[in-house]
Parts: sequence; C-alpha cells; structure tokens
Amino acid sequence: MTALSVTVNGAEIRAEVEDRTLLVHFLRDHLKLTGTHVGCDTSQCGACTILVDGQAVKSCTMFAVQAEGKSLTTIEGMAKDGDLHPLQQAFWDEHGLQCGYCTPGFIMAASYLLSQNPNPTEDEIRKGLEGNLCRCTGYVNIVKSVQSAAKAMNGSKAKAGEHSAAARRS
Repeated sequence: MTALSVTVNGAEIRAEVEDRTLLVHFLRDHLKLTGTHVGCDTSQCGACTILVDGQAVKSCTMFAVQAEGKSLTTIEGMAKDGDLHPLQQAFWDEHGLQCGYCTPGFIMAASYLLSQNPNPTEDEIRKGLEGNLCRCTGYVNIVKSVQSAAKAMNGSKAKAGEHSAAARRS
C-alpha cells in the first residue's frame, strides 16, 4: 500500500492505495465518483476521461499513485453550486447524448479542448474528441453541443467585458 495525496474536484484527499490500482478504479471504487465510466479497459473509448492538472487523461491508463500531488477534475466537479457547467447544459440542450455512458468522457475531453481553443471549428472539435467513442449518437449532436457550449462560454466572457466597458463609460 502507498500513501496518496491528491486534490479531487477541489477537495484534498489522502488515501492508501495498492500500487497497481488504476486511477479510474480509485475514483469509482474508493471515492465513489461513479460518473467516470469504465468502457473498454484498453484506453480506446475515452469513457474514463478526466482532467489531471488541466490535461485530458484517460484514467484507465494511469495508476492512482501516479496522480500523487496532482489536481483531478471529474464530471462531478464540473457543476458549481447546483448549476450545470455550460458543457453539461449544452449536451442536454443539443441532445448530445443518448444512453449517456460516454457523455462524461466527452464533456471532460471537450472541457480540455475549449480550454486550449475557446472557439474551435467543427473539424477542430472532431479532432479534439477523436479519442472518445460513442455508439449511439453519430457525433453530429455531440459536435453541436461543443459548439453551443463554446458560444455560451465565450458569450458570458463577452457579456462580462461589455459590462466592464459600460461601467468605465459611466
């Protein structure tokens, strides 16, 4: 057993884990954060995607002990104060999910994509999400969801900027 100290969705976590425990199993089994899904156990599907220090990582490819000292964000950490994150809301509004199994991984991968490129083209979205698989939707509404979230996220920044400019004029 190895002592592990990580930050998960803003909370400091200390735990003892076996060295061979995969990060996805640590999240699901030890921390009971079951929004991170195990889809394939071979890193092909992306259902287990989370953010590790802001980078999209397939948590089935990493041992929990490799996360020592790192900050992890799972799908459970996206909503704030009961309000869905713009990506979560967009997936709902644009019907970017059907069975929902792959959705957390897509949202986390899209979160990373939008942190790197706040206004991606359709091709850039498709490239940014290519490590995630969906067996239900055909991807059209997933792409629309990311486009919608990008607009909403950029719109809220623009509105904040407009408000600041208006305040300076008065």
